Amino acid sequence: MNPVIIKSHADFEAFLGKEIGVSDYLKITQPQINQFADATLDHQWIHVDEEKCKTESPFNATIAHGYLTLSLLPHLWEQIVDVQNSKLTVNYGIEKLKFGQAVKVNSEVRVRCKLTSLVNLRGVTKAEIKATLEIKDNPKSAFDATIVFLYHFV
Repeated sequence: MNPVIIKSHADFEAFLGKEIGVSDYLKITQPQINQFADATLDHQWIHVDEEKCKTESPFNATIAHGYLTLSLLPHLWEQIVDVQNSKLTVNYGIEKLKFGQAVKVNSEVRVRCKLTSLVNLRGVTKAEIKATLEIKDNPKSAFDATIVFLYHFV
């Protein structure tokens, strides 16, 4: 899959109200979960204790941290869109974030993105994107959120 190339505010306008694209699937592994636990100091057993999860977790397996799944957005977004001619890009915010389904270890996830709002703020493009993190072979999404970027196009 080739990402959509965006070089200006006008290029973004063509996608307003439309789906921009879908990333490839990415497998969530136990080493990723453990590294995230180490980085965030969040070692709750539901994420890192594989043996206890087999018998005591309602999922019968470890699950990814919700914020781990959220942190995958930049990587997955870059598979969908290649923003060029931006001298500065700012992660401006996340709105309406709702975690809908736990992501079990070894699940595969991908993001589906739709451009819901585009505003020119005195030369800075504010893009609001509805992002849905889908879990392969699961009807419920891991999360839905509106991610907001500011692009300073040259």
